[in-house]
Amino acid sequence: MALTFSDVDRFEAARPRLEAIAYRLLGSASEAEDAVQETYLRWQAADVGRIEVPEAWLTKVLTNLCLNQLTSARARRETYVGQWLPEPLLEGDPMLGPAETAEQRESVSYAVLVLLERLSPNERAVYVLREAFAYSHREIAEILDLNEAASQQIFHRAKKHVAQGRARVEIDEVAVRRIVEEFLAAATSGETQPLIKLLTSDAVAVGDGGGKVPARASAFEGARAVAKFLRGLFKPAPAKRNLAGGSPDLYAATVNGGPAVVAVVDGRVFGIMCLERTQEGIAAVRSQVNPDKLERATERWAAGDFGPPVVTEAL
Repeated sequence: MALTFSDVDRFEAARPRLEAIAYRLLGSASEAEDAVQETYLRWQAADVGRIEVPEAWLTKVLTNLCLNQLTSARARRETYVGQWLPEPLLEGDPMLGPAETAEQRESVSYAVLVLLERLSPNERAVYVLREAFAYSHREIAEILDLNEAASQQIFHRAKKHVAQGRARVEIDEVAVRRIVEEFLAAATSGETQPLIKLLTSDAVAVGDGGGKVPARASAFEGARAVAKFLRGLFKPAPAKRNLAGGSPDLYAATVNGGPAVVAVVDGRVFGIMCLERTQEGIAAVRSQVNPDKLERATERWAAGDFGPPVVTEAL
């Protein structure tokens, strides 16, 4: 049956929520958009007049599409070149979804998205639907074809896995710039000691180049190793400028709710370095330089005003 204008409007009203769910489940904005579009095609083919609760129907279809995608993604990531990291989203991106509660903000943080990769598809779906969107266990059970007790058990197990990551602190916009300024001052000093002071003793650094931009296949571990890596990374060199397509300006920005360094060359986002800040210091430095995962960030960067750079012509 052909959709009426009202049917289309109903789907479009649900789109932001569907995209936010899909992004949390998949860790990729482009894959989330594809999943939502496929959900629309299913909506278009359905007998919409017989669907009693459209929101529940759409959420069920989308979630199951994402579960199938996660299962196939695990196989693809086994052959992925280097480390796989989620696609970072700049502050204000509607795909970040609701941010009214601490749980909602935490669920889309870059650190938690990385931790969610360790969960099974079902654990990830239950955690996202419950923690970020406050679905009841009865509703989740209907979406995933489980019983309510199973949903509760899966949620507690998933939450325990996520909680094993270190406690993070909520950071406002002013603190974001201060943290990034301190980090860049240390990183561009040419010395390791200023960086070691900012890092936790068990800090890690990891990058995702997707085989398109050089990135170490394994993580750097420990404050000294991470500091040495960062000192070398921020040391200017012609080869680095050639790789970036110019000498990047470095900005402080909020990405997935946390502090980040955004490297921009001629209006193009070349890299985003997310800093996981805890009460003890910077616990993780995660760099996304795969150009496929920075297209959306570049589009939003061109459309927004992110203030002056912290460092100009860094390399």
